[in-house]
Amino acid sequence: MSQRDTLVHLFAGGCGGTVGAILTCPLEVVKTRLQSSSITLYISEVQLSTVNGGSVARVAAPGPLHCLKLILEREGPRSLFRGLGPNLIGVAPSRAIYFAAYSTAKEKLNGVLEPDSTQVHMVSAGMAGFTAITATNPIWLVKTRLQLDSRNRGERRMNAFECIRRVYQMDGLRGFYRGMSASYAGISETVIHFVIYESIKRKLLQSKAHASMDEEEESVKDASDFVGMMLAAATSKTCATSIAYPHEVIRTRLREEGSKYRSFFQTLLTVPREEGYRALYRGLTTHLVRQIPNTAIMMCTYEVVVYLLGC
Repeated sequence: MSQRDTLVHLFAGGCGGTVGAILTCPLEVVKTRLQSSSITLYISEVQLSTVNGGSVARVAAPGPLHCLKLILEREGPRSLFRGLGPNLIGVAPSRAIYFAAYSTAKEKLNGVLEPDSTQVHMVSAGMAGFTAITATNPIWLVKTRLQLDSRNRGERRMNAFECIRRVYQMDGLRGFYRGMSASYAGISETVIHFVIYESIKRKLLQSKAHASMDEEEESVKDASDFVGMMLAAATSKTCATSIAYPHEVIRTRLREEGSKYRSFFQTLLTVPREEGYRALYRGLTTHLVRQIPNTAIMMCTYEVVVYLLGC
């Protein structure tokens, strides 16, 4: 791969991530609030029952529409874009690093393993995910803290610089890497996603090549090709997310300010014990609703940019 090709993949990955992040930011905020251990914002009705003369609070799990309604009522529509600044700052380099590392690793592994095999895609995706997570985790921690900072209308909101100062004062530099272990566990989702995506994409290309086999002119991409790639990305991401979702909840819990959660496995054991196993999938519906269009937009934008730049 030439230096120009690497730069093209960097630019295309950054463009794809940026466009997807802007369009799906409100869903990201709702998802993060649902994953959090703090429920005071979401629960507006508490049912009380008496057991042996004592009052016991029973709280029903909040839904995404309930959460969205309360955010709009108490904080206003601007809160649906909390954390967008760090997201935009981080998503471009994160996606750029990811796609560049993925393309580079795949090219090198194709010379060692069977070219374009499942093993190549799996290892390449894992290496790319590890690289991007390590480089950008501090940005995502700030984004999560801002999204969890719920303030009523008229109250002064914490900005990114104040958040950075608070994290450093409380935990030092190590505080910026909270939740990174859960992100590493989430590499499994990325691996599954790209293996399925590359498989579907390869079959689509083979089908198109077979259809144009008898034509003398070179096959040219049209709208149907990009629609097919969007569907491939959406299908692969749905499967991967459903399997690996608990790491998302654990990561959010680890990034909460003043959190009692200290490590990946401690959180994995604590959440089901205190809230039940369903808590590990809190916000899954919102996450899927966000991730499917976000991933489809991101991958399609990436493919379009690479194609337009002739790479």
